Amino acid sequence: MHKLAELDHRYVWHPFTQMRDWSKREPIVIASGKGALLRDVQGREYLDANSSIWTNLHGHNHPKLNATIVRQLKKVAHSSALGLANEPASLLAAELVKAVRIHDSRFTIYERKDRATRQSQIANRKLEKVFFSDDGSTAMEVALKLAYEFTRRSGRSPKPRFLSLEGAYHGDTVGAVSLGHIDLFHKAHSGLLFKTDKVMSPYCYRCPFNRAKPERRDAREYVQCQRECVSLVATKFAKQRKRGNPYAAFVIEPLVQGAAGMIAQPEGYLRDVAKIVQADGAFLIADEVMTGFGRTGPLFACHREGVQPDLLALAKGMTGGYLPMAATLTTQEIFDAFLGEYDEFKTFFHGHSFTGNQLGAAAALASLELLQAAQSIQGRAKLEKALRESLKPLWSLPTVGDIRQVGLVAGVELVRDWRTREPFPLRERAGLRVCEAMARRGVLTRPVGNVIVIMPPYCTTPAQMKRMTSALHESAAETLRD
Repeated sequence: MHKLAELDHRYVWHPFTQMRDWSKREPIVIASGKGALLRDVQGREYLDANSSIWTNLHGHNHPKLNATIVRQLKKVAHSSALGLANEPASLLAAELVKAVRIHDSRFTIYERKDRATRQSQIANRKLEKVFFSDDGSTAMEVALKLAYEFTRRSGRSPKPRFLSLEGAYHGDTVGAVSLGHIDLFHKAHSGLLFKTDKVMSPYCYRCPFNRAKPERRDAREYVQCQRECVSLVATKFAKQRKRGNPYAAFVIEPLVQGAAGMIAQPEGYLRDVAKIVQADGAFLIADEVMTGFGRTGPLFACHREGVQPDLLALAKGMTGGYLPMAATLTTQEIFDAFLGEYDEFKTFFHGHSFTGNQLGAAAALASLELLQAAQSIQGRAKLEKALRESLKPLWSLPTVGDIRQVGLVAGVELVRDWRTREPFPLRERAGLRVCEAMARRGVLTRPVGNVIVIMPPYCTTPAQMKRMTSALHESAAETLRD
């Protein structure tokens, strides 16, 4: 065993990992990376098929990002945002606000609806203020606290309540966990949490109202859909208002629920529920920690359906996957609710030591510039098509029940029998075993339960993409034999 692996076993506690299992095998110790490739201390190379847990956008060791960070490092690495401003954070805030306004006016390759109408819808809700933090959990914590306090101060409700989707995961801080509904992750902490409500997730493959026949498993339409998932959201809001305590906010990962199993929402779902939420006067909180920065097509997932939230949480790919940094964008109206005289104590009492960190902000500025370049936009469109084509052969496997893709996010759901959609029990570690077999073939990813995630860096070539899905095909065939 390599000495670094021995040190890891002896001292490191890994996230979301059963350490007894971890200690039974030698871990892959990453030493370097370039583009879509990672290299371990033994000299073996691997394709990064999940962008290092959904964070890396442009590839590892990107020359522009490297140079930007070095240039900023020669000036200053960090200074406090408490009582001080700094150049990169100020510029980044301005660019983020600009980006959510102009968003995808040049992303015509993704447009399906009238663009002028969508631009008008988005312009009606302006996100004008940016609060920086450290990661996705803290970005959501900021959004939660802002919505909570605004709802109290505005007189809408003295005891604000929140609604989110079944299977929701919005981070690991206590407030973010309270918004989540995955018992496996959240139940152990239930005594620490405040109560929130949940509504059925639009999980088409396992929808209780779905009339699609098994032989249509590779079809992208679910026959006779009556949009019950949307109606249930409307019913929740109506009942809560009737109780005299209307919801403060509806919280959603737009287009794709990540940790729930890469659940892709049907077209129009986000747009329809946004109308319900905003007609009720509640806030729409969009968790774009995973879906933002081009991952689903346009720069922000919400804009694919002409939706502008009241609070927008960003993280993960914000710095191109280089440094931990996050942001919560919101409206002037919410910002104004915290204005007052010093002794009124209306200040937003929340912050982090590394808020507005210069290195992270500089990297994020460079990443935004890369993302909005015409070459990058075209490259992502081509890669999306390559991913779609490379996934098709997986339908031939009897253990593949569903394949879900939105932009450059794909989830392949493994089942014991595609005809009955019977899932593998988690104790059988089906997803983990397939990913271990993929690693032996030089492809790294991590499952969400029995869903294998393919989420490549944007620099991935079509040939590398085919290697990723071929490794999945071979590994599932080998591992999940009858």
